[in-house]
Amino acid sequence: MPIPTRQDRALRGEQAIIDILAPLSRHYPGAFGLRDDCALITPEPGTELVVKTDPVAEGIHFFEGDAPEDIAWKALAVNVSDLAAKGARPLAYLLALSFPQAPQAAWMTRFAAGLAAAQKAFGCHLVGGDTDRRPGPLTVTVTIIGSVAKGGMVQRGTAQSDDVLFVSGTIGDAALGLALRRHPELATTWGLAAADAEYLIGRYTRPQPRLELGMALRAYASAAMDLSDGLLKDADRMCRASSLAAQVRLASIPLSPAADRTLDDARDRLMQIITGGDDYELLVAVPTQYAAPFAAAAQSFGVPVTRIGNLHQGQPGVEVIAEDGRVLEPPRSTGWDHF
Repeated sequence: MPIPTRQDRALRGEQAIIDILAPLSRHYPGAFGLRDDCALITPEPGTELVVKTDPVAEGIHFFEGDAPEDIAWKALAVNVSDLAAKGARPLAYLLALSFPQAPQAAWMTRFAAGLAAAQKAFGCHLVGGDTDRRPGPLTVTVTIIGSVAKGGMVQRGTAQSDDVLFVSGTIGDAALGLALRRHPELATTWGLAAADAEYLIGRYTRPQPRLELGMALRAYASAAMDLSDGLLKDADRMCRASSLAAQVRLASIPLSPAADRTLDDARDRLMQIITGGDDYELLVAVPTQYAAPFAAAAQSFGVPVTRIGNLHQGQPGVEVIAEDGRVLEPPRSTGWDHF
């Protein structure tokens, strides 16, 4: 696990870890200050609960030596991103920590501070969880619980033929940030200024869930999902869940200025970065008649969305269309797969 280089005392016993985390539950009565074995969650009248679990592990989702604050933020953010795609509002979360050795007090304190910043940004509280020690990398497992009006959850498998496909934000930043995190010299190879490299790495270490789109999704979307494993792979999942085919226009995929500058010497790298994953943007299917109102609503909430393609009847899957209208050969890998 990542450990600060300076000398520090190792925490002794599970209770010492809980004591550092307990303040994160302070404003949620059903958490009981983390003094009970279970939490109590009472949904508001007319709402349903939406639940998601998504772990992050050292060596896969973050690096040894990464800032504890960033690890904590990412662990919560990747789960909140799934709620954002459902049009749900975060309420509370459970946290399971698996350490290869007893954590150090300073590391644990910084990790809790990162969680505090994240849960304040996302509007939820820690209500329970567990800690253990086991061989293997540090693993942080969050189970997020959200709330949505009864019958209002936006699913991934309910897209309709002729829907327009939108994505929020920009695609590929985090994949480039991961590459820079692994190989810092790429910044020079790509001719990036320090600010560009920092921006791309930040998009990898600190995802920003698109909670602001919740109202627009519930009002206009047929289907939605968050983009965690790569645009093409996740779009294929939506297609298969909805029994539809999709066409995605490569030239329409939105890029940040920093990402665009990395392509100056190799436009063919675009296909690679849109399959890289870790975007944590939203893929949204919207009926044609609601495309303009959806885009306007998203803009009013401060989230840019871009029309990248459409859905239609056909063999489930995704075709990528080049600027000249050709159907591009699909890449060998369309996205991240743990197995």
